[in-house]
Amino acid sequence: MSGVGKPLTLNVPEPECRPGDTPDFTDFEIPRAGAVARPPVDVAADDIRDMAFSIVRVLNKDGQAVGDWAGSLTPDDLRTGLRHMMTLRTFDARMLNAQRQGKTSFYMQSLGEEAISCAFARALEPGDMNFPTYRQAGLLIAADYPMLTMMNQIYSNAHDPLHGRQMPILYSAKAHGFFSISGNLGTQFVQSVGWAMASAISGDSKIAAGWIGDGSTAENDFHAAMVFASTYTAPVVLNIVNNQWAISTFQGIARGGVGTFAARGHGFGVASIRVDGNDYLAVHAVAKWAAERARLGLGPTLIEYVTYRAGGHSSSDDPSAYRSGEEPGAWPLGDPIDRLKQHLISIGEWSDERHAQADAEILSDVVTVQKQAEAVGTLGDGKAPSPRDVFEGVYETMPPHLIRQRQMAGY
Repeated sequence: MSGVGKPLTLNVPEPECRPGDTPDFTDFEIPRAGAVARPPVDVAADDIRDMAFSIVRVLNKDGQAVGDWAGSLTPDDLRTGLRHMMTLRTFDARMLNAQRQGKTSFYMQSLGEEAISCAFARALEPGDMNFPTYRQAGLLIAADYPMLTMMNQIYSNAHDPLHGRQMPILYSAKAHGFFSISGNLGTQFVQSVGWAMASAISGDSKIAAGWIGDGSTAENDFHAAMVFASTYTAPVVLNIVNNQWAISTFQGIARGGVGTFAARGHGFGVASIRVDGNDYLAVHAVAKWAAERARLGLGPTLIEYVTYRAGGHSSSDDPSAYRSGEEPGAWPLGDPIDRLKQHLISIGEWSDERHAQADAEILSDVVTVQKQAEAVGTLGDGKAPSPRDVFEGVYETMPPHLIRQRQMAGY
């Protein structure tokens, strides 16, 4: 006969730092730059299990590039990458201000995460397809997608290529390897695997890249994608952007007890790596390595980018309600733009003066384009897409009942 047992309890993870607390990252283990070796591209997943618990880093505290992962980019490449990141940050700032002014309904920044998308884009080939989330606008910036077109989409004006049928910032650009962003988080991951499988089935040479945030890895789409990617050795790079915070919950809620997000790949037999997401050189090197594995038919690679969301989750989020205001500045991996700037200065390929000049030029360019977009229209002013567009773009041949509805609406 059993007696009354001890009441059951649950573990609810809590972040170590809340509003009003002093940020403390002393328990955050950061390996020295260059400490993680670069394995052969055809390495077996089981032979690099430890890479899911370390962090690939190239830039050291003095701004020098060290280790096996260094040396894949020229100074011109790095200057281009720096300019891409600076452009994205300036673009973000202008568009967030535009949202505050009522010119668009919604915006999401990449503040502090610019190196991830900007560097990754330079590791792909034309025709490869990204399945991004809403914080990978750098994939478009680095692929020379017209900034004016991005702004028109944000403003939902008459020149919006999506005709006002998507939320602001949910871009779509097939020719630039950028699959339509979905507001339903997690869907992109499994779709990227399906696209990669289709590419292999058709005998093509193009690979896919899936993107997901730390919070969305708790959704079932993540696990479905991992099953199919590993079972069929799909030519895909699977990217987890761990920026420490979902909209109001810290990354420990979604991570569970596995230790790191990259370690989740072990259960599926997938090669898994963590990389310093604020190190442009490290991101590019790891992305290039993973892309080569996919092209050689060696299957998927799961990459966890360790970074920090310096701004709010979106224009409708107030991070001061759930984290310390001092935490972004205390983040130990620093700022991606400042780190690449210091590296270029350390090798004699940049200067504070050139940086200030570039900053001014980029701001001028962005403001000029913004004026062009606003001359067409914004959310509440100017030319908007035609209501006729509501009926278009769904069926190859519009069915009779929609034709009648369109006619009744006067179009």
